[in-house]
Amino acid sequence: MNDKIIKFLAYNGKISIVCANTTELVEKARKIHDLSPLATAAFGRLLTITSIMAQEMKNPTDKLTIQIKGNGKIGTMITTANNFPKIKGYVENTHVDLPLNEFGKLDVGGAVGQEGYINVIKDLGLKKPYIGISPLTLGELADDFTNYFVNSEQRNSAVALGVLVNKDGVKTAGGYLINPMPDATEEDISKVEKSIFEAGAISKMLDENLSLLEIAKKVTGDENIRVMEEETVPIYECDCSKERMADVLKTLDEAQIKQIIEEDEKAEIICHFCNKKYNFSKEELEEILKSKSQK
Repeated sequence: MNDKIIKFLAYNGKISIVCANTTELVEKARKIHDLSPLATAAFGRLLTITSIMAQEMKNPTDKLTIQIKGNGKIGTMITTANNFPKIKGYVENTHVDLPLNEFGKLDVGGAVGQEGYINVIKDLGLKKPYIGISPLTLGELADDFTNYFVNSEQRNSAVALGVLVNKDGVKTAGGYLINPMPDATEEDISKVEKSIFEAGAISKMLDENLSLLEIAKKVTGDENIRVMEEETVPIYECDCSKERMADVLKTLDEAQIKQIIEEDEKAEIICHFCNKKYNFSKEELEEILKSKSQK
């Protein structure tokens, strides 16, 4: 099942819908971070909406950062992406575990928490980045992002996000974002609302092997839907490097670097986004110290 994002227009261009299959992306993140099933479900939803929002950005230099900070046990979750979209992220509590919720499903809302906020930063190459903040309401993330789009971007939206986890890992993951255009009629919107209700969960539709086109038709109720942008492929990829980690070490003051050299004679830095380890020898640390003293 190949990951992809496809943009459609329904009802003669009056309803926009972006559908995403992110199964492989979420499974890669699960393996990298060794996530529990509940952490996989929560972080997978965030990765999915990040990929959908990232593909809306126009330029390769644009950058999207989303932070979820709730009062649940999972703690802070962060994702960053460019417009390709290449995505990476971090979960504070990777092994969070709670009893199933009242519907017998993984309790994402309980893990994230109902109090806290979504913080979205879009660096689009302008003088100042766009910053949007919206409160968490349910912690399930789909409703929280629907709320974010209304409050912070002034666009009515319907958001669906889902991750189906089994004993082997991620079975399916995906989502969709629906936005009515300014010329959408009340009739168009009510047809979509009815279709969303009848369609059921996105993870279930993906599990039934429905294509993104079939899902788009099902959730809009429009058989004559048009494909606008075909197959953007979202991937989980970290852009860390030893050079970047050396830059991190350079942010320490000289006394701290000297202390590391004297006490440990080496340093190991682990990237939060991909868990890759970077080792610096005593000689490399001395070079970093030398470069700082020459400034």
